Amino acid sequence: MGPLSARLLIQRGRPKCDRLGKIRSLDLSGMNLLSEHLDPKLLSRLKQLQELDLSNNQLETLPANLGLSHLRILRCANNQLGDVTVLCQFPQLEELSLEGNPFLTVSDNLKVSFLLPKLRKVNGKDASSTCSQVENLNRELTSRVTAHWEKFMATLSPDEEAEKAQADFVRSAVRDVRYGPESLSDFTQWRVRMISEELLASGGTQVHEANISERPPKATAIQEPRAGPVASKRPGDGPVNVSPNKRVCTSPLAQVEGSPVGSAGSQTALQLEPLHFLQCHSKNNSPRDLETQLWACAFEPAWDEGQAGATSQTVATCGGEAVCVIDCQTGIVLHKYKAPGEEFFSVAWTALTVVTQAGHKKRWSVLAAAGLRGLVRLLHVRAGFCCGLIRAHKKAIATLCFSPTHETHLFTASYDKRIILWDIGVPNHDYEFQASQLLTLDTTSIALRLCPVASCPDAYLLAGCEGGCRCWDVRLDQPQKRRVCEVEFVFSEGSEATGRRVDGLAFVNEDVVASKGSSLGTICLWSWSQTWQGRGSRSTVAVVVLAWLQWSPTELAYFSLSTCPDEGMVLCGDEEGNVWIYDVRPLVAQRPPPPATPQAPTQILKWPQPRALGQTVSRTMVNTVVADPTFTYLTALTDSNIVAIWRRNQP
Repeated sequence: MGPLSARLLIQRGRPKCDRLGKIRSLDLSGMNLLSEHLDPKLLSRLKQLQELDLSNNQLETLPANLGLSHLRILRCANNQLGDVTVLCQFPQLEELSLEGNPFLTVSDNLKVSFLLPKLRKVNGKDASSTCSQVENLNRELTSRVTAHWEKFMATLSPDEEAEKAQADFVRSAVRDVRYGPESLSDFTQWRVRMISEELLASGGTQVHEANISERPPKATAIQEPRAGPVASKRPGDGPVNVSPNKRVCTSPLAQVEGSPVGSAGSQTALQLEPLHFLQCHSKNNSPRDLETQLWACAFEPAWDEGQAGATSQTVATCGGEAVCVIDCQTGIVLHKYKAPGEEFFSVAWTALTVVTQAGHKKRWSVLAAAGLRGLVRLLHVRAGFCCGLIRAHKKAIATLCFSPTHETHLFTASYDKRIILWDIGVPNHDYEFQASQLLTLDTTSIALRLCPVASCPDAYLLAGCEGGCRCWDVRLDQPQKRRVCEVEFVFSEGSEATGRRVDGLAFVNEDVVASKGSSLGTICLWSWSQTWQGRGSRSTVAVVVLAWLQWSPTELAYFSLSTCPDEGMVLCGDEEGNVWIYDVRPLVAQRPPPPATPQAPTQILKWPQPRALGQTVSRTMVNTVVADPTFTYLTALTDSNIVAIWRRNQP
């Protein structure tokens, strides 16, 4: 499409007239327009324009001087926009659509809310919750920049030139002032720079927290509940940004108890501070919903090179019809994806390198979510939309996991008693996935947990199943594309040792496996390498046990354990709402035979009292608990629809 003309604008404008200055609504959607086609000299003649539709084009940016000062509605869905700061030229804007711009992130949503004080709707949804989030972030950033200013001025030498000192202050503030999740870093650094420059302009005496006008309530809008830890749920198959004010309580340090492990003396209990108790999966925003079952959670890894051991404070949770992405530090629900009629059972993270139409490389964090309907949804987390759908199984998917060595390889395990290895591929220029099936692994019972073997993830896959612990050969250089179980692992000798449910499975390090379910009231630590070396040609092999860990004597099943390999930790919830924490580093260093008695936990993290939660929760089960790689944050899910987040206080 060539450059726009006055004649074309008159043809596509409303009301029908013979002058550009009388047009109030203009539809330029679906014309394959590029950014250079938007001529400011031509468009600025639309003096009365209030509504502009630029959807379904190829726009990478908008000119900064369009002169449309009366614009109230702007639609830019399904373009290639990568920056929203130019929208500040539309101060009267009330409705904005930016869906389908894959390079815009949650930071851009916050920038929009800050820049456009009269904005009421974004992507068809009420903008008040995002505005509240911006106000809270802005307040905290202003406080931190002011404190940084005072510290900076205290160290400033009288001989330093004022102009250089001011530039140094802005640079140091942008570098050192941090708050909120990494996914909001673009917004927070942008605001820190603005606040710093405003502070300098006022001589360090005054900073305005935000130029955001208070939005009057709308008669037709449904306001999100502000009391209690409630977030919106249902309907709509799309993302929702949720208000940050969802904490139930911030309470004293959690109660801990436990016995020392090993023979080298007692270990210091971890100091864990409860930060947030959220109900972000509630039905119809109801704070009374204590029944929605939460199933799985996973921390987003720190993908950047050179960040080995870096903490991640973004966690994904799933339960009911929703998948939520939460910042552990602030308790903000960054994204919420809902699929009516679905019940999500599992989530897993990967990161993909995507090449844009302009040839630029982008790094995407992708979250896979699956459940009752046998579908795998691939969610582009930062842009906030579903960019892929795999019809993986005809029955429900119990669990899924990505390969640690191949970012596009995804294992799915279903109630149809099959495990399938997929290559989800890299999205094309239209941001669509074309998944292909690589392997099918047959099981004799439902697989509940999947673990690529840590020392050889491309060769073998472990699975905890309803009928025991099994292993498959998953090497892709082998000709068979459909395979049966290679080995069944048992946890004691004798015929009665086989066929016992294993509902917890994770590697503690490259060799040691933690598994649960084969023996009542205990967790088993066993050696993969020693067990595999002693296998021979047998199809049933007794594991080489390193230690048994004491756990709850409950006969209830499906309490998932997790590990924190960098810290040597094993975690598991129980039927009383407790979190059992084990520092197993002394145990994995010892040689068989194991100690005669099960080892007590390092500590037991007690669930807070009902009154502290502000809810009538007299009893809850913690069925899933995970920690980030550095054990800075711990997230637990309950059967009473509560996401609990703790933070470890370093001694």
